[in-house]
Amino acid sequence: MSRALLRTAGRSALELRAPCSSSSTTIQTRLFQTTTTSTPSPPPKPRRDYGKMAPPRPNIPNPPRSRLPTAPPPTPTGPLNPTIPTLLPLLASQPAHYLTAHIHGRPYLITEGDSIRLPFRMPGVEPGDVLRLNRASALGSRDYTLKGEPWVDERLFECRAIVTGTESEPMRVTAKTKRRNRKVKHKFSKHKFTMLRVSEVKICKEVLEEAA
Repeated sequence: MSRALLRTAGRSALELRAPCSSSSTTIQTRLFQTTTTSTPSPPPKPRRDYGKMAPPRPNIPNPPRSRLPTAPPPTPTGPLNPTIPTLLPLLASQPAHYLTAHIHGRPYLITEGDSIRLPFRMPGVEPGDVLRLNRASALGSRDYTLKGEPWVDERLFECRAIVTGTESEPMRVTAKTKRRNRKVKHKFSKHKFTMLRVSEVKICKEVLEEAA
């Protein structure tokens, strides 16, 4: 009797478990179907028609570099200082005159035959050009000096310089770093300078004759 009871109990348990398993599978499939609903795909992007692009621009060479327009300096007018007619002949009688010329705001003490290296590259000039330096604050010789207030009258002297070319300095390498940072940046610089040679420094005596 005990074995028969066990068999009947086992069959009833199997019959009870079967419908539970089928219901769970149906629930899972429904959940899966609800979660995996397909989303609408975005419309495809229109392709760019490369055949209708604008034609490339023709390669037009750059025009040649033109010099900067230079206007003649204004000629000073007015009477000279009354002491100049008496002292200028004494200054002109002594040779080897010197001049404190100002180029782009920087003073240069020069005499005939000196070479000047400007601390910049002068625009609009080429080797062989002749420049007249008409801005001077002092003009003198061994015993006499004529000082301007603030500039010497450019009718009293003539100073010309020839552009001999340009020079370049060695390459400079500057390392830039920051605190607590291993990255190092290197900056390279190589400046160019204009070279001048003073070809003429003379005192104009004709101004005294015209003033007289």
